Amino acid sequence: MEAAARVPAFLSLRSAKKTLTSLPSLFPLFQSSSKCIPPSAKWIHSRPICLRGPTRIMAVGSLKDTIVDESTKSVESFFRTAVLSMEKVYLSRNPTAKAVLDLVLTADGNQICYDHIAFRTFGIDGYGIDSIAKFFLDFGYTRREELRFPAKKLKALWFAPPSYETGSYFGGPLPRIFISELLVDEMSTQSQEVIKKYVKNSGNGNKYASLASTLGCLTWETPSYSDYQQLARESEYAAWTLVNGFSVNHVTISVHRLKSHIGNIKSLNQFIEDQGYKLNSEGGILKVSPDGLLLQSSTVADSIIFNFVDGVSEPVPCSYIEFAERLVLPQYTKLTNEEIKEFHRRDGFEVGNADKIFESTSKDQLTRKIA
Repeated sequence: MEAAARVPAFLSLRSAKKTLTSLPSLFPLFQSSSKCIPPSAKWIHSRPICLRGPTRIMAVGSLKDTIVDESTKSVESFFRTAVLSMEKVYLSRNPTAKAVLDLVLTADGNQICYDHIAFRTFGIDGYGIDSIAKFFLDFGYTRREELRFPAKKLKALWFAPPSYETGSYFGGPLPRIFISELLVDEMSTQSQEVIKKYVKNSGNGNKYASLASTLGCLTWETPSYSDYQQLARESEYAAWTLVNGFSVNHVTISVHRLKSHIGNIKSLNQFIEDQGYKLNSEGGILKVSPDGLLLQSSTVADSIIFNFVDGVSEPVPCSYIEFAERLVLPQYTKLTNEEIKEFHRRDGFEVGNADKIFESTSKDQLTRKIA
């Protein structure tokens, strides 16, 4: 078959000796079967969906004590399996994220919830925001505000879960989803040609964006180092997306849901830096929205060795972990801690904060020495 003949992308972590393939080479496995859940995802089914103790699993709720009919359980199981597979790929490639989650669990001794999960895309020929958003919209998420980043040639949309407290599909909190896209038509002619080449040879890969994320695969052929360099010179975001595809760009710990002394972002930042981890310093370690109610910070991305199709093996930025504290809105400040729910807190995102968080994968941040 034509898809099987395409060149697979090998993305390897040398220390762990992990190898990941491109999605085109896997299409025949799923075209011939009505069951599209990969065998590697089966380990998830018997586990609760929260981060408790030493178990590192997506904080998107638990079905314990939730009464649902059998058809709803099947939907929940499929969605849960897919999202947890995305997280499993993310953690396998990013040792800093894994280590930080372990540290926070040890210090807090409680459940960790994710504020949001983020993805990057190419805004061209159906490979933009909608390609990955469709999966979440099908499971009850709703589209919210658009954000624009003119200097970076980006736009983004965020999506709200069915409920911040219980969710329509889970017995616990679901994360927001933040998806950005490169405005390809604003790039130079040379960079546009590079991106269009890979999107074109991907066939209908945009239809399988969520599947590619769960498997840790590219939907296009393995890029060349020269193409990667062309994009990196103009847009580090574009270069990142070329080699990481639809993989999770970052997950974000919901700081205000923590119960210990690190339940505020300044204390958490200090705690993480004291352990020797580097935080994104663009615009200052702590990013604060103009209203003062959304506080964010992030680590600097890990690097992995990417084996380009032309025989070059070079380190490229992978992903990072973010932290967000949403303060209580002014009209609800008289509520007790027990009464405060997620909807009483500042919602949404802020362009100024997000613009600086994007820099977590930049060369300047990756090469910056810890003071």
